[in-house]
Amino acid sequence: DEAYIGEHHSAGWETIGSPEVFMATAAERTRRIKLGTGVISLPYHHPYMVAHRMVLLDHLTRGRVILGVGPGALASDALMFGIDPERQREMMDESLGVICRLFESTDPLTVKSDWFELNEAVLQLRPYQQPSIPVAVASVQSPAGVVVAGKHGAGVLSLSIPRDTVRQTSLQELWSIGEETAEKHGKALRREDWSLVVSVHIAESRKEAMDDIRVGSARELTEYFGGTLGHPTPPVPQDQIADFMVERNQWFVGTPDDCIAGIERLQEMSGGFGGFMIRVSDWATRERTLHSYELFARYVMPRFQGSLAGIHVSNQWASLRKEALQANRIAGLKRADESYYGERK
Repeated sequence: DEAYIGEHHSAGWETIGSPEVFMATAAERTRRIKLGTGVISLPYHHPYMVAHRMVLLDHLTRGRVILGVGPGALASDALMFGIDPERQREMMDESLGVICRLFESTDPLTVKSDWFELNEAVLQLRPYQQPSIPVAVASVQSPAGVVVAGKHGAGVLSLSIPRDTVRQTSLQELWSIGEETAEKHGKALRREDWSLVVSVHIAESRKEAMDDIRVGSARELTEYFGGTLGHPTPPVPQDQIADFMVERNQWFVGTPDDCIAGIERLQEMSGGFGGFMIRVSDWATRERTLHSYELFARYVMPRFQGSLAGIHVSNQWASLRKEALQANRIAGLKRADESYYGERK
């Protein structure tokens, strides 16, 4: 299992400014779950500092960290820091190349960029995970994320399914772009390192699930994404937004079976991926949100982890033979009765 924590500095809704600090706190309270930055906005930081903090966390957690990176999601963050939004993706690419070299080599590294500089730099601590800390690149609104992932042989976090702002790029197309880029740079992408992120809420019935999130989900889309960030919002009344998004398979809201069907659709659309992640949205009450997670863990996860495969096969095997098995059972009971009462005579 994995949990990713993001980085945001403005706009008043997402208020965690340092995923590394949050992860250090979470690591102290957990033992097995992997913790990832979801994501560090690389243009906001000197790449050496990112690498150094992550290696320290790697040791503190005994190898439970993943470095998730992106260019920066909020234009308001970039404005505050004086960063040109048109340069953020190339800055991310340049920074990630330096970070990977620091993770993988002890050769002194000298780099002079127009926004950072390194002079014979070496990390004092080596990654706890060998040969390196796992890296994943966010892919949200354009193929830029999978291109960078392919160039560096990193994993992919698909945070938007399957749209971009210019054209409708399918999941299979995005993966093909990443594979082509990886081949050009002598790298390889692995589908098991590709995670899809979807907003999910489940309950015992579709009506319960929709009632749980109808108000909170509409508020986030209209007040945050629309009213604060200026993103387009669904062309329907606010009380119909949840229905609109579910009907278009952008959100999975319903029963565990509905969620299973949604994930199976994504498997078909993508050609296969390695991880499915739930975007934490706080649309419902804490009680109903935790209940949704419990239903997901109890009924959805086992379906895709293979943990019920043996149980299903055994059940089918017994069901196909139930007449013969019952006949054998009755014959055994009859023989036992005859043996007991025969001896008494």
